Amino acid sequence: MSERPIKVLIAKPGLDGHDRGAKVLARGLRDEGFEVVYTGLRQTPEMVVSAALQEDVDVVGLSILSGAHMTLLPRIVEGLRAEGLDDVLVTAGGIIPDDDIPALTDAGVSRIFGPGTTIRQVADYIRENVQPRSEG
Repeated sequence: MSERPIKVLIAKPGLDGHDRGAKVLARGLRDEGFEVVYTGLRQTPEMVVSAALQEDVDVVGLSILSGAHMTLLPRIVEGLRAEGLDDVLVTAGGIIPDDDIPALTDAGVSRIFGPGTTIRQVADYIRENVQPRSEG
């Protein structure tokens, strides 16, 4: 059995219509050797959870600029856990105030990446915190 690449789902929850950063991240993580699935814009928490389940991902990366992070991100984590995806690493990026980070961490978001974060920093964090699974 060989190791498969770490599989990352990039999702844009909520009504946020700006996805350039998510697309740049998706392409950059592919260039770093990850398998990446991008869900597109305006995903509900249920749609994100369903995609994570169907795609058998190791990581869910949530990009959010709309200000709805305190509502949407905990709902996504709860949905993943309810589906038994306890081992899926959940990260987020976008415009999230520092004051909100502790509550999101308590809710199960493992890391918040703010503006100016490089693709390499995200890739390194994922590699350090996810064990590739075997194929087969």
